Amino acid sequence: MRIISGLHKGRRITAPKQLPIRPTTDMAKEGLFNIINNRFHFKGLKVLDLFSGSGNIAYEFGSRGAGPIIAVDANIECVKFIKKTATELQLDINPIKSDVFKYIEKAPVKADLVFADPPYDLEEDQFNKIVELVMEKNILNPKGILIIEHSKHTKLTSLENYSESRKYGNSVFSFFVPKP
Repeated sequence: MRIISGLHKGRRITAPKQLPIRPTTDMAKEGLFNIINNRFHFKGLKVLDLFSGSGNIAYEFGSRGAGPIIAVDANIECVKFIKKTATELQLDINPIKSDVFKYIEKAPVKADLVFADPPYDLEEDQFNKIVELVMEKNILNPKGILIIEHSKHTKLTSLENYSESRKYGNSVFSFFVPKP
């Protein structure tokens, strides 16, 4: 995986083979960040990265000047890798080992952008639970956005607060916004 833009543009990051991850492809990541770039200024953007895995998305945000970034994953090896890489790159990323659902249930965090990349085989009701918890717990700032990456076989268009979707290969990014 590589960082596409910002301070560390072009930097390759190699995650250990044993990590249980499915990194977002460069093509999909580039499309996603073009959309985000048209909606937000990255400098000082508060980001919550759920199901962070290798930290691929968090590094991209950090390289572009976002921060603080909280990266949540249940796998301790993923968390250790993110911590090590964020330190090496001097990025404002705070990795946290936690079940994502428990974290967003209790976290007193506010974010401009929440990005979630759960396993593609997650049940639809679990996708719904992510949206419900982020909205109910008021994690998003008023003009904030929740983006969920999922398989093209998963349809999230009927979920509450759904705004739009963008497809890149086998990946889809669905966008959710708080009701005014």
